[in-house]
Amino acid sequence: MHKTIERITGDGEGTTYEFPVFRFDGSDKTAPTAYLQAALHAGELPGVVAIDALMPMLATAEAEGRIKGAITVVPWANPIGRAQYHFGEHQGRFHLGTRTNFNRGFPLLAAPDTALLPDTTLGTADQRLKTRLVQLSLGHDIVLDLHCDDEGLAYLYIHTSLWPTMADCAAAMGVDAVVLWSEDSSGTFEGASIMPYQNVPANVSRFDRRVVTTVEYRGMLDVDGALAEADAEGLYRLLVMRGVIQDRSVSKPGNFTGAVVPIENIDMMPSPKAGAILYHVEPGDRVAKDDRLATIVHAPGEVGGRTEVFAAQSGFILTRRSRRIIRAGEDLLKLAGDKRSGDARSGTLED
Repeated sequence: MHKTIERITGDGEGTTYEFPVFRFDGSDKTAPTAYLQAALHAGELPGVVAIDALMPMLATAEAEGRIKGAITVVPWANPIGRAQYHFGEHQGRFHLGTRTNFNRGFPLLAAPDTALLPDTTLGTADQRLKTRLVQLSLGHDIVLDLHCDDEGLAYLYIHTSLWPTMADCAAAMGVDAVVLWSEDSSGTFEGASIMPYQNVPANVSRFDRRVVTTVEYRGMLDVDGALAEADAEGLYRLLVMRGVIQDRSVSKPGNFTGAVVPIENIDMMPSPKAGAILYHVEPGDRVAKDDRLATIVHAPGEVGGRTEVFAAQSGFILTRRSRRIIRAGEDLLKLAGDKRSGDARSGTLED
């Protein structure tokens, strides 16, 4: 294993951000290669502890000569967001300097060629970070971006061009659901990792061996040793199954039995009032149309001070908010519907 330190110049004199990169050399140049990163949204830690649990497994495989394809690991992908605090509260989702989501604004290249990347010499620190992450990841056959939601099931975002060939990966990781998407106009990291392969020859795109996904490891508070070990085993199983690592002790997973939902079927369920949320459903619950999902207490103790929110269609609860205070118009939850949403979104679901 080789460790290097990446340095991102800040937006002011004397400011520099650093993050480590770990590389494992592969013994077979024809084997698939892999790139894993966590905490692009710097406060989302389930992926960080999953990588922490995975690293000893990779070290053992390396010591025993079982790593076939090169592996690059970035456990803390966002040193800028990691350093951001406002009045004692960590702010890892948006860059405070540009007010841009750290998982938006990645360059969407026409081909997998780093020469096409923009010159960010005069850009902002977050732009320099995003360009460097694309440089580190581009060209790998497997790209895993580890995130989490507020409170939710474990699920994957997967581009339609990689489904169902990635069903084995979903099974290996043991996730509950897959959300399929096809358009990216906002420049997510996942989009920057898969869009360059959409209009290139088949011998370059290699969709038969390509794996690109945003992994949503449940919720913000699911930073737990047992979950981390299970998630690490899922990551390791995927790397073995796809030929990056050789390990005869790892059995092939069965068929993926979780839900597969087009992103257009997701209902975000905005709150009609500002107030306190009383949820009547949890992630994983199956609901029918017009089932009560939540009550918003907007005028406590007053007649008519509660407003109920009902399911727009039948489906299951994918995620919900972790904080129980909400403003009018903010999203209460993700309802994975059985049909297309009346408010269908083809790109990103939220800011």
